[in-house]
Amino acid sequence: MVVITEEMIRQFETLMDKADEPLKKTCQNMHNGYPKENLVRFLKARDGNLANAHKMLIDCLYWRIQNEIDNILAKPINPSDLCRAIRDSQLIGLSGYSKEGLPVIAVGAGRSTFDKASIHYYVQSHIQLNEYRDRVIMPNVTKKFGRYIGTCIKILDMTGLKISALNQIKLLSVISAIDDLNYPERTVTYYIVNTPYIFSACWKVVRPLLQERTRKKVQVLSGAGRDELLKVMPYYANEVSKTIFFFAAAICKTNSTCARPN
Repeated sequence: MVVITEEMIRQFETLMDKADEPLKKTCQNMHNGYPKENLVRFLKARDGNLANAHKMLIDCLYWRIQNEIDNILAKPINPSDLCRAIRDSQLIGLSGYSKEGLPVIAVGAGRSTFDKASIHYYVQSHIQLNEYRDRVIMPNVTKKFGRYIGTCIKILDMTGLKISALNQIKLLSVISAIDDLNYPERTVTYYIVNTPYIFSACWKVVRPLLQERTRKKVQVLSGAGRDELLKVMPYYANEVSKTIFFFAAAICKTNSTCARPN
């Protein structure tokens, strides 16, 4: 693993000082008061190569401006029925926190059908989830624990997985690319639990879509992974898919058109 030095960060800061003002503004919105930690993420994503990390960050900032990412949490998915349908077919929830204080995000991967709207809307929803995590959840956790927390743990529950999930391979490819290029080094570990017999066939198709640094973070656990998860979490849910998936709901409630009682 590459070691990120203070000198590397200083040189990166010097390069970013030369960026245009619009890029600096969206960068401020992205780092939430922790600019050095933000630079470290991009340096890690490019194995400490300053030139590559700088290009990656600049490209990310242009992407944010072109797609108005800074304002995406204020953009409702309308009509409200569509918003609810997306929420019900894209199961994701903030399950709690690890023993180290990292947000633990539960994903009902096996039961997420992604079949109630076009790819465009699911991509918008995914980006909103990322932004809510980075701009709301992580700053709140940082304040709560009194130290910077900029990463999370994800538990992917494969309960209910069907071979038809491969029909969504295009969507998964788009989402994977967005995360790799614009939200690097946000997840420290992906735990996959409750894998049915069909999982191995699906994994052979999905695995090549992931960057090598992402694949190294994936741990496929036996059964529900109780013993392994208790090492990092102060509690255990027998089935992660039973988590209350209020993560997406919290975003919906930022505008009344999408809100509904739980």
